[in-house]
Amino acid sequence: MTGRRLPRKTVLPTLTRPVRTAALAAAALAACGSLIAGCGLVPGITAGAGDDTVKVMTWAPEGTGATNKPGMPAMARAYARWINAHGGIVGRELKVLTCNDHNDNVGAAKCARRAVDADVVAVVGSYSQFGDSYLAPLESAGIPYIGGYGVTNDEFTSTVSYPVNGGQPTLLAGLGKALAGGCGPVALVRPDSIAGDELPTLLDSGLTSGSHQAAHDQLAPEDATEYGGHADRALREATGTVGKKGCVVPALGDRTDTFMDSFRRARADFAPVRTATVLGSVDQTVINATGGANGPYEGAYITGWYPVASDARWDPMKKVINEQAFGDNRIDPADAGVETTWIAYTVLKAVLERLGTGEVSADTVRHTLDDGLRVNTGGLTPTLHWSDGGKLAAVGFPRLVNTDVTLQVVRQGQLVSARRGGAVDVTRMLDAADIG
Repeated sequence: MTGRRLPRKTVLPTLTRPVRTAALAAAALAACGSLIAGCGLVPGITAGAGDDTVKVMTWAPEGTGATNKPGMPAMARAYARWINAHGGIVGRELKVLTCNDHNDNVGAAKCARRAVDADVVAVVGSYSQFGDSYLAPLESAGIPYIGGYGVTNDEFTSTVSYPVNGGQPTLLAGLGKALAGGCGPVALVRPDSIAGDELPTLLDSGLTSGSHQAAHDQLAPEDATEYGGHADRALREATGTVGKKGCVVPALGDRTDTFMDSFRRARADFAPVRTATVLGSVDQTVINATGGANGPYEGAYITGWYPVASDARWDPMKKVINEQAFGDNRIDPADAGVETTWIAYTVLKAVLERLGTGEVSADTVRHTLDDGLRVNTGGLTPTLHWSDGGKLAAVGFPRLVNTDVTLQVVRQGQLVSARRGGAVDVTRMLDAADIG
């Protein structure tokens, strides 16, 4: 590929933030109203805690008409309760503030400004589609963004971003590669949104690496209540030629199951097709709700960033959930958002352990991440290490360090690993993609 670059923001990551006065901190806390209700403070930690408290924020959309990730802030609170119940991190209590970005750019910017006003040392394990809105305030304040969901390209370009997975780029490239050898025509149904605009190129990078033609790209509203027309069109595109069974790829986030309701009704009038999608659009709960082994996902390929939820490497996370959030139905251990938050807090813990009894601030957290820290996540990801000279810097993803993708398949209604040998590295596919 030749000279393609995503635009880079001008940031000042090495500037030290001014020390905030006690009056400013008090004003920021007062602006929250009630700490528990207004800012999502973890119960059991009181306001005005001393220097041994580490304050962070986790945000995600909740209660909106599009993609919602309530399990991410809920997992963050559970993690903090668990950490504090076991003596903290190097003796420090962990305080988690949460914020709802409401799936809009104004809400995302408000969450970022609240993080700055509260003087958090990091934003950890969060989800937002509006990187342009929240990263600028974080960059100006030098606050690291650890473990975003990877839903926009901004997370892979900003020098204050420390992603723990490969986001949509790796999932779509990996899915395209998996479908290239076994599918006829491929129809992609994706959101008519900023985040959705990059999906066709990424899916096609995997398809064309296997000498397959590009997918048919179909835009759909991400908050629709039914997708009858879209399902009909996708089926026509996927069954338009004689040969291999066509594939329909819905990538609509929380609305994927809504699409599949329409798809189930429409597919009776067409030749059989295979379905495939990415984790985050489908999980075991969705598979169960749509009929399990008798549902439309049976036999479907699904790409993810991490091992399947039944893998023993998730046992430490499940133990924390059982101890601190048993019965909280917002926290599904099979949800990619919950898993991402767990890994992001694993990174934070590694940073704080490296800092030991030294100063903990946004600056020291960021510098520790930049100064060669390597984080072992217990096999859930490759060893994580960030630098601007990453292997995908040339194609505009300088912060993308985890290019591993797991291929999963629905067999007898259960999401299981589709291949032996673990994850697949999609670096070469992304390197050849026409991105930007």
